Amino acid sequence: MKGKYKLILSQVKEFKLQAIMTPVFMIGEVAMEMVIPLLMASIIDDGVNKGDMNHIIMTGLWMVVCALIGLACGLGGGFFGARASTGLARNLRHAQFEHIQEFSFANIDHFGVSGLVTRLTTDVTNIQNAFQMVLRIGFRAPTTLIVAMAMAFFINAKLASIYLVAVLALGIFLFMVMKKASRYFREVFTRYDALNESVQENVSAIRVVKSFVREEYEKSRFEKAVLQVYELFVRAERTVITNGPVMMGAVYACILLLSWFGAKMIVAGGLTTGELMSLLAYCMNILVSLMMVSMIFVMLTMSEASMERIALVLDEQITLKNPENPDYDIPDGAVKFDHVTFSYSEKAEKPVLDDVSFEVKAGETIGIIGGTGSSKSSLVNLIPRLYDVLDGAVYVGGKDVRSYDIEALRSAVAVVLQKNVLFSGTILENLRWGNPEATDEECMEACRLACADEFIERLPDRYETYIEQGGTNVSGGQRQRLCIARALMKHPKILILDDSTSAVDTATDAKIQSTFREYIPDTTRFIIAQRISSVQNADRILVMEDGRINGFGTHEELLASNEIYRDVYESQIEGSGDFDKGGDQ
Repeated sequence: MKGKYKLILSQVKEFKLQAIMTPVFMIGEVAMEMVIPLLMASIIDDGVNKGDMNHIIMTGLWMVVCALIGLACGLGGGFFGARASTGLARNLRHAQFEHIQEFSFANIDHFGVSGLVTRLTTDVTNIQNAFQMVLRIGFRAPTTLIVAMAMAFFINAKLASIYLVAVLALGIFLFMVMKKASRYFREVFTRYDALNESVQENVSAIRVVKSFVREEYEKSRFEKAVLQVYELFVRAERTVITNGPVMMGAVYACILLLSWFGAKMIVAGGLTTGELMSLLAYCMNILVSLMMVSMIFVMLTMSEASMERIALVLDEQITLKNPENPDYDIPDGAVKFDHVTFSYSEKAEKPVLDDVSFEVKAGETIGIIGGTGSSKSSLVNLIPRLYDVLDGAVYVGGKDVRSYDIEALRSAVAVVLQKNVLFSGTILENLRWGNPEATDEECMEACRLACADEFIERLPDRYETYIEQGGTNVSGGQRQRLCIARALMKHPKILILDDSTSAVDTATDAKIQSTFREYIPDTTRFIIAQRISSVQNADRILVMEDGRINGFGTHEELLASNEIYRDVYESQIEGSGDFDKGGDQ
């Protein structure tokens, strides 16, 4: 991705000064390190060899000063580098999370939840580490390499040629190693998605795993995902690890060659002992710097895949957008489907909804019934514009939903989904997701309408009872009623209950429906259910089959004219159970 580096670096933002100061301090540290070998050579040649103690003391003091300045620069570089890299990581996570909040369901389906989690955690950490290394070692190592090479040639060009040959040979070797390792690092992070998915799925469904005694299966599944990550990392590290021994071999070879040829030149009078000591010091500086450069390449190779993955999230075009001049006024809860065709993918061979048309007046209660895969949930998801239609139009309040401001539309539509989700916090805090400004009395009234007050009053802390993440410390029926109460807190014009009373008994279900008719008569209600008893008192009932409307009318009309509805009714009256116990998409 061409703009990935620019896109990632744009998130440095308020930490630009720290990012600039880090290399400045690192270059200062290098400058001091490069001066010290020259001072050491002066001590040997002009102090020790000539017996000048005063020169030794003064030059030694200058070496101490240079060392202290270098230490201060190193500390400054470390401090500012840490600030800049952690700041970049913070901004990257914030930018991704903020953008994800704008995602449509289609965008989220594109990446998957586990893939987004990996990008917000592991991938950001890789970039953070790489950025800090580039700011510190990325400026320090090349500067040291260039300056040390220049100083070595200044002292003795012939001996310095040994370094030049070694650097060129090691550079070619390093390029080949990194090219081979890069493909492993690119693949390993896609494997992290599968690993995270396994963990997330297992932990969130741990009760199901235990109830079906599937612990061993989940363990083997997790071990398989871990093994894939392990094998890829081993291959990558096996390739990269050859870099270390080759580098150290080159260091020792250069030291031996310098010592051999340098000793001969000293005997011949073409080189002083101090100059040879300086050349050996610069030798170590040059080759250690080259090893640092190789480490940078490893980190950049690892982080490049992470940069591409994060850039994909930040570059993702949101499929649902507001119109240029959105309408914020939603007159009422009237709903109309006008020849609606919908599919989750444009490449799908068969649409999920095929030429669906019906009209609902404001304040009506509409029951929706049908088997698994009949697209009941897909139908109601189009009302708050969680997805867009492929063809036709959905109208709310007499206007196309695509003409409304998305936030205004969704504020007017309350949806209680099949999978009820409660968040960690008190009952009151969960209820106020529907209305942050709601009073305690308003929360209690919503719970009364949802028939949740009866069990809340029996809890020791009542409305201050703490709900664990996901609502694991309340029953399924209690969780459903709390979610209905939370939806009512929005005072919606349209209320959608997507099989959200399946875990409550028939009597409580009937009581909830009766309360709705009495206290929110102007709210249009869509009730998806598997039980005929949940929808038979609705004003009208939609019978869905294979993405089409098979029947639409009152309970009595459908009993008389619709074979599917009549069969379901008779099977449930005879005690055979609900139409369908499965989920629905």
